Amino acid sequence: MFFPEGQIRVQLYGEPVDMRKSFDGLSALAMHGMGQNPLSGQLFVFINRRATQVKVLYFDRSGFCVWAK
Repeated sequence: MFFPEGQIRVQLYGEPVDMRKSFDGLSALAMHGMGQNPLSGQLFVFINRRATQVKVLYFDRSGFCVWAK
């Protein structure tokens, strides 16, 4: 997937997140915890307490994607 430079917004969630969360839990955090629309096409970045794992939630025309590292 390619993103044109400067057209994607990245939102970092400000608190540690339980990495067992998936699409529903992460989209709820984006909506209620950040006050953002998870369907907006922005990238939502979530990090665990020890900062050893990261998940990125993204929505495109075909549905949600969760990238994990």
